[in-house]
Amino acid sequence: MPGKFYEDPIDDYLPQNGNRGYRVSRYELELEYKVSSNRLAGRAEIVAVTTGTRDRFALDLSQALTVSKVFVNGAKAAKYTHQRGKLTITPRDKVPAGGVLRMVVQYNGTPTPTRGVWGEVGWEELAEGALVASQPNGAASWFPCDDHPSSKASYRISITTDSPYYALANGTLMRKQVKAAQTTWVYEMPEPMASYLATVQIGHYGKHRIEAPRATLPMQAVLPQRLRAAFDHDFARQPQMLAVFTEAFGPYPFEGYTVVVTDDELEIPIEAQGISVFGANHCDGKRGHERLIAHELAHQWFGNSVTIAKWRDIWLHEGFACYAEWIWSEASGGPSADHLARTAHRMLSVLPQDIVIGDPGPEKMFDDRVYKRGALTLHTLRLRLGDPSFFDLLRAWTTRFRHASVTTDEFTDLAGHYSEAPLRDLWADWLYGMPLPALPAAGVVAAKGDS
Repeated sequence: MPGKFYEDPIDDYLPQNGNRGYRVSRYELELEYKVSSNRLAGRAEIVAVTTGTRDRFALDLSQALTVSKVFVNGAKAAKYTHQRGKLTITPRDKVPAGGVLRMVVQYNGTPTPTRGVWGEVGWEELAEGALVASQPNGAASWFPCDDHPSSKASYRISITTDSPYYALANGTLMRKQVKAAQTTWVYEMPEPMASYLATVQIGHYGKHRIEAPRATLPMQAVLPQRLRAAFDHDFARQPQMLAVFTEAFGPYPFEGYTVVVTDDELEIPIEAQGISVFGANHCDGKRGHERLIAHELAHQWFGNSVTIAKWRDIWLHEGFACYAEWIWSEASGGPSADHLARTAHRMLSVLPQDIVIGDPGPEKMFDDRVYKRGALTLHTLRLRLGDPSFFDLLRAWTTRFRHASVTTDEFTDLAGHYSEAPLRDLWADWLYGMPLPALPAAGVVAAKGDS
């Protein structure tokens, strides 16, 4: 019936996003992009398992893209409609519950960012190339998908573009083929990935391997040659940063890490799975944005591997990444985490006390107070538990929920196992109360929990 796929939203923060009736396990995207005209042609094969028997299935896809053909489980074309950002597909034959649903969508158009209360997200045309930054709902601006963070799948992304350009996507480069004036780049991301973390970056870039003594993880940069000297200075401590975070958070969760620096300026850096994207303005030659470098690297654990199931729990991404900035500062000879926490607390104390970080609402979910107060929640927990139990908890969190979807309740339940005293007051005050609580005195630590 009309409107069927808009009822009973998966997430109240983004009621139009996400779809019921199936679980995606695999995306295979074949893209061809013309930089000069910002034209995208795509073929998306989406493999899923049905969770019930139904007449129709929906995918999220921008109206800026035109669908030409759809196939379901074979060569016969399927009926479809494409309205209000939903591609609704009617298979010729019923797919039973627990059956394989293999949808192939051919499409093309001029991709444009998705506009919302957070600005523009998704596919963005640059002066010489393109970038994708999809948090929270921009994935549908460039491919048909189940666009919700709890829907994670493996990906193969193939990009064909003009040969002077470098094309990057998530995962390992499996194949690069030059044919005439075009180059095809094929990447494989085997670990489960939320659709908003899938990315494509295209520009006049060169690859730069980051060398580090005793490095156990391949790290590289993709950037314009003109920024190489500034990059080598500004990003020089990434290997040490990785070592600090590996000790604090557990093993790095993917096969490699790539930093992209665009030739354009960006207001803020952005994370994707296995990738972080910075603007030319973040290479200032003065190491002036190192806290952001730490923040984006930390998202590989908190956000990309351990991913929230609903956007209301965004503090589990941003509060943790913000606290990682303070951990890096402390470990690298800068101000201690406690000093930075108290500075942030003073700053927050003069701002409006009208936000609940455990459920901030869609308009405020990227408010800086969610980031800072989320970090302060973790610092308070650290003071309550003591360092050994606190970092045992973080490593258990990233291990138990590696490549999974999580909720705040799962974190608070796990944290309870590392404290001899109940933590209900901490969560009530910091996550679900509006007034800013006082920080515990420095060095005031409860007895170590039973970790």
